[in-house]
Amino acid sequence: MQYQNTEAFAKEMDEKDPLRSFRDKFLFPEVNGQQAIYFCGNSLGLQPKSAISYIQEEMDRWARMAVDGHFHGESPWYSIRKKSKPMLANILGAREHEVVAMNNLSSNLHFLMVSFYQPTHKKFKVLTEAGSFPSDIYMLETQVKFHGYKPEEAIIEISPREGEHTLRTEDILSAIEENKNELALVMMAGLQYYTGQVFDMRKITEAGHAAGAQVGFDLAHAAGNIPLKLHDWDVDFATWCSYKYMNSGPGNISGIFVNERHANNPDLPRFAGWWGHDEEERFKMEKGFKPMYGADGWQLSNTNVLALAAHQASLDIFEEAGMVRLRQKSELLTGYLEFLIESISGDSGILEIITPKSPKERGCQLSLLVHKGGKAVFDELYAHGIVGDWRHPNVIRVAPAPLYNSFEDVYKFAQRLELALKKFA
Repeated sequence: MQYQNTEAFAKEMDEKDPLRSFRDKFLFPEVNGQQAIYFCGNSLGLQPKSAISYIQEEMDRWARMAVDGHFHGESPWYSIRKKSKPMLANILGAREHEVVAMNNLSSNLHFLMVSFYQPTHKKFKVLTEAGSFPSDIYMLETQVKFHGYKPEEAIIEISPREGEHTLRTEDILSAIEENKNELALVMMAGLQYYTGQVFDMRKITEAGHAAGAQVGFDLAHAAGNIPLKLHDWDVDFATWCSYKYMNSGPGNISGIFVNERHANNPDLPRFAGWWGHDEEERFKMEKGFKPMYGADGWQLSNTNVLALAAHQASLDIFEEAGMVRLRQKSELLTGYLEFLIESISGDSGILEIITPKSPKERGCQLSLLVHKGGKAVFDELYAHGIVGDWRHPNVIRVAPAPLYNSFEDVYKFAQRLELALKKFA
């Protein structure tokens, strides 16, 4: 693709975009009285216009049927989780019985680690990336403490090489090999929130298994953003949130993946709840937990129907758009953003893109290291209606989401960025 730094080119690309109509399915916020150029889907995706009707449908069912809504009507609440499974399976690269929407990301990761972090006197260490999202660090710290280990002894954090911003795959694999005799778990992000780097989950999983460790991923910034093939990669477990690229509402329902290899393993410990119990016998209210097959067996509580309704509104849009087409547009949009930023900054040294250049190693986010101007540049962008994300000490994260962002959005951002840099850098 031969990009051009012109408004005419951006408009032409939008005219040719087969997904351009999906922008109209979302509600855009206003900043200072004007519709925002929204590049913050990596923190919170926009609201689908259809979400309110999906929620209202369940509110109406509640009003009309009350408790009978669990078992009667078009979509009984008792089994309503099943509706989301086909699209979740497509987004995650899984089989339907390997995924289920439930809880939130942090609680899911704790529950999964009950099953998949089983340290022994010899193999007790956990490998992760340095600088991971705080929730992941807190979870790992408390999990190893729960088992009687000190975090500084049990947690291995892999850092980029000196002078580099992202991890090399060979360094991750080497760290797994070097620690294989003590390694119980590899637990990393699928896409690193700060740099936007996509890790090679297939190779990491292969290396982890060769070392005799379980392998899981936090897909908060990956699900709905990049192609995933969790089943084919033989990942043991994963969890994600639905409120970022899957546009399901602030703090909304999460989901889990559990490889079908573990679907009927009676020796695998877990914390149980009645919604994970065999649904054919659930209302017998008897002792003796009998887990459902697959990921469903990790459920605990009754499904959050209203949360799942908002989630379904977005999933139906994903199904219509298709992950293949979304990825194709994402690569073009992010490539155009990269081209414009490089055109603006040149060899000035003011801006540095710390996200990998290869499309295979990134999603739709570019992280910009601002060497001059910093927060003032970010604030200037916001004052003119551009919503991105600031990360201390001096990184602006920009995420053009293919469902609702346009090439003209990217062009306008670049124009405003150039003015902000001239003003403050």
